[in-house]
Amino acid sequence: MAEQEQVEAAPRTPDDALGYEHARDALLEVVRQLENGGTSLEESLALWERGEQLAKVCQRWLDGARARLDAALAAEEGAPESD
Repeated sequence: MAEQEQVEAAPRTPDDALGYEHARDALLEVVRQLENGGTSLEESLALWERGEQLAKVCQRWLDGARARLDAALAAEEGAPESD
């Protein structure tokens, strides 16, 4: 519950509404654009900042998934065995 409160206490951005797959795909597109080059310095900086935002969204999803897995494993370890 404390982890959920920490997530909710963080400032919300429009990207927070993105699902993991959507954020990951958008991040991959940003990386492709940066790798292809041909953008001005200002455009490259904007892409980099966008990539950082998307990476944070992905990381929050992954952290949440890890917390759920850890909670499920802890509950399983604490449950009495039924034979």
